[in-house]
Formats: sequence, structure tokens, C-alpha cells
Amino acid sequence: MSLDKFKIAMQYAMPKHFISRVVGKLAAAKAGVLTTTLIKLFIKQYKVDMSEAKHPDPAHYESFNEFFTRPLKDGARPIVADSDIIIHPVDGAISQLGDIVDGQLIQAKGHDYSLQALLGGNKDDTTPFLGGKFATIYLAPKDYHRIHMPIDGTLSKMIYVPGDLFSVNPLTAQNVPNLFARNERVVAIFETEIGPLAMVLVGATIVASIETIWAGTVTPPAGSDVFSWNYPTKGENAISLKKGEEMGRFKLGSTVVLAWGDDKADILDDQLPETVTRLGTPFAKIDD
Repeated sequence: MSLDKFKIAMQYAMPKHFISRVVGKLAAAKAGVLTTTLIKLFIKQYKVDMSEAKHPDPAHYESFNEFFTRPLKDGARPIVADSDIIIHPVDGAISQLGDIVDGQLIQAKGHDYSLQALLGGNKDDTTPFLGGKFATIYLAPKDYHRIHMPIDGTLSKMIYVPGDLFSVNPLTAQNVPNLFARNERVVAIFETEIGPLAMVLVGATIVASIETIWAGTVTPPAGSDVFSWNYPTKGENAISLKKGEEMGRFKLGSTVVLAWGDDKADILDDQLPETVTRLGTPFAKIDD
């Protein structure tokens, strides 16, 4: 058995939820010098650029989670102001992108998966995106792990979908079928000038939690049920976010999948699989 096949087999075999819960508790612990030492080791191992952080000193962070979701310095990620430009919502690298064909998204070469499954199984939630565009962006351990709005939007729905916690690195994406539609995830659907926009925050092995700015940590009761929440899109209780504003964060990294409807916006020609992304830079252009 090759090393890659062994790594995939181990993911199927190991108790991913249990390991993730244990790691999550450790990551939330405030252990003083031990926490600082762990952060320093992580910075060295993954070559994290702390010069961009608002607080570059590892000793500033009381827990590993606090370090992992660290804010950046003001101005570190300028947001393109052009109103017809959709920006990258995260630092990371494009895994796949393109057209949503027959309700299917590309996961990796030879692997497609269902948009309806990704969004939680509701056909009505899926219909607005059929024939549209999608992009999958992978966040590596070294990346900034807050997620921002790619365009102005007003939240209309949030869906929590329980599932597995496979790793979401490129090797796993190439070898585990339906990876993003089988992992635990939080779906946020926004009303925007290009119609509904879906932002899917996909969990992974040792991802301690997924947070949104309106709901905090999203942790419905354990089980197999899908949970959904509807939000008013008008009035004083509407949750409206501007392009570039934070909408959520990962505690111990993962993947974001974006989707929007047909003939609404075109992905720029220079955006390709493996392209490095930086929050605030141009990603797509809204159709005239």
C-alpha cells in the first residue's frame, strides 16, 4: 500500500469526531507558557507570517484558538472598492472553480458532487444556483482564518449540516468521494445584488468549531438532523454585511465553497485551480 493510500485509510478508520473534540478542548485551554510554546512551534512548522498580525508576539495569545483566529493589522488586506468586483473572502488557495453543471460541482479530477447535498438536501435552497458558478477555497494551517463577505449581502438563511470530519487537504479531496458534501458544515445564504449567494463553511478533522458573527459557535445537538434558521431581510433585525466585513471564522482551518446563480457574475480569467487567494483581491466581475 502506498503512503497516500495509507493516509486515506487511516482517516476512514480513526475516530475523527472524538479526536476533534479533544483537540478543541486543548486549543481552548489557557495554559500559559505551554500555550505560548505550542504557538511558537506552530509558527515555525507552518511558516506563519506574524508580521501581518495585529499582535505579532505569540505571548499575547492566551489560548491556541485565540492565536489561530488572530486579527490582522489594519490595512493588511485592502478591499477592492469597485462595486462591480466580487472579492476573495479568505486567504487560501483555489481548489476548484467553474460552472455548476447539472447540479454538480467539481471536487477534484474524476470526482463531482451534488450541490443539493452540499447545501443540506433542500431542493428549494438549491434551485437559485443551478447553472451558476462555484469556487472552493482551501485554507492551509498558515493562513488567516477569518472569513469575510465577497460582496454586500443580507443574511436570509443559515443551515447546519452534520457529517464526517475528514481532512480537506488536496490529497483527501482527490481520494474521498463527496468530501465537502459529507463533512460537517454551515451554510449561509445571503441576498445580494447578484441574487442569492451561498457561503459554505466546511468542517474538517480537528476543526474545533465554526463560528458566524450573528450566531457565535454553531453547535446544534449531536445527531443526524439538519437544522436551519430563517432571517428577516428587511427591517431593524436584518443582518446586513458590507463587502469585506467579517462573517465567520474557523477554529483550526478548513474550506469555503461559494456559489451564485446563472448569468450573474463571471469569474476572472486569471483565477485558476491552485491560485493563491488573498482577502480583498478581485475574484469575479458582476455582469452588466
